[in-house]
Amino acid sequence: MSKGNGQADVSLEDQLKEEQLKDTKLSDEQKQVLENELPAADPADGFEEKSASGSDPQGAVATAGGELEKLRAERNDLFERLARLQAEFDNYRKRAAKENADYRDYAVSDAARSLLPVVDSFTLALKNAAAKPEDLRKGVELIFKQLQDVLQKLNIERVPAQGEPFDPRLHEAIEMVETNDAPDHHVLEELQPGYRIKGRLLRPAMVRVAKKAG
Repeated sequence: MSKGNGQADVSLEDQLKEEQLKDTKLSDEQKQVLENELPAADPADGFEEKSASGSDPQGAVATAGGELEKLRAERNDLFERLARLQAEFDNYRKRAAKENADYRDYAVSDAARSLLPVVDSFTLALKNAAAKPEDLRKGVELIFKQLQDVLQKLNIERVPAQGEPFDPRLHEAIEMVETNDAPDHHVLEELQPGYRIKGRLLRPAMVRVAKKAG
């Protein structure tokens, strides 16, 4: 009896297991059917399937941290380059200022060196001041010629004045004289010569200017 019951119980248990297996199989088959029947995703609907790795918050934080460190390194490099350029510019400015000061201090060295022989000639002429007036005059004329040569070497030339048309850029009119001895608005007399260096006026010539009489 018990044996029979045991066989019956075993048979019933086996039947239950078979039913469960059938249900499981049917469920899998139904899932497969549903998956096959689902329509494919349309790219135009704006839905984009993302992978699991793309939604990892820890990975996103790590990437952002790396970009931040990179930006900080670039910023520090730019600051260092800026500081270096500023220091170089300050050094250049100081060096240029010193060179300009030296140039101003020693710019007349060549001119002064050229004038020293003229000074020597004047000294010699003063020592011989007791000589004959004719000899003294010749000595002064030689010194004047020597001085003219020095000015020529320095590119200093005399401004034309006597008999020239009056030019306010070159001449300074001291007096207007009514006369018919010279053309109107022409230099009648030069009172003090003017000079220019390489076309640049050093000082204007002081002149009297003719004005037509009447």
